Amino acid sequence: MPPSAPTPSDLLAAALRREPAAPLVTSYDDATGERVELSGTTLANWVAKTANLLQDEFDVGPGSTVAVALPVHWQTAAVLLGVWSCGAAVLDTAAEDDGRLDAADVVLAAQDRLAPLEEQDLPELMGLSLHPLGLGMTGYTGPARDFALEVRAHGDVFAPYAPPDPAATGLLAGGLELTLGGLAASAGELAGRLGIAAGDRLLVDDRTAAEAGPVAWLLAPLAAGASLVLCRHADPAALGSRAAAERVTATLGLRIEGFRELGRPA
Repeated sequence: MPPSAPTPSDLLAAALRREPAAPLVTSYDDATGERVELSGTTLANWVAKTANLLQDEFDVGPGSTVAVALPVHWQTAAVLLGVWSCGAAVLDTAAEDDGRLDAADVVLAAQDRLAPLEEQDLPELMGLSLHPLGLGMTGYTGPARDFALEVRAHGDVFAPYAPPDPAATGLLAGGLELTLGGLAASAGELAGRLGIAAGDRLLVDDRTAAEAGPVAWLLAPLAAGASLVLCRHADPAALGSRAAAERVTATLGLRIEGFRELGRPA
């Protein structure tokens, strides 16, 4: 793949150039009543802090593998893009399975998934509370480092020691392996097939997003110039009014009366 081929970090940079102050990721959790909205600038700050944490504290860079045991969430978006900004590979797997993390240099996991991971001989383990305001873990006394507490100490601008190589591995998920350039190319191709248009505001629930994978729920909207409304534990009765309130233009994996469903003929 040519060195000029785009990578996921280039997709985020393009979103920043388009509309840095506009909402890029809006995240709901109907189980808790949370709503978090991140502009392109705010998401990029989280991505930069995450990348700086990974690079400075764990020497993550080209050739590194970072396992991500996280649900679909706005912080997961920042973690994934942070890993890719370092030029490293994301290992997306059933992390609690013995032996699946042998290749990982760092493991980032939701707090409620830490217990089985603590029993494995992992080189580095970090826990995420997934608190809506990005606060640290509460009631946790295990060995995992607290992502939220450590990431805030790092800078809002990231400069990789080595630029991401489009030919380097970017995603390992089951039997699938994609390069960093392949991730960006697949995202653009998928956006075209689904019919995601520039300026679209895309609503997707966490179940659909988890099944579709990060190329579909995160990178394809970025590649198309769209923004995202993520719904965790989605209440079906609330989706219609939410789509209207958020000025949604299309849905992924959800049929809501009056809104375009991606991937289906008009």
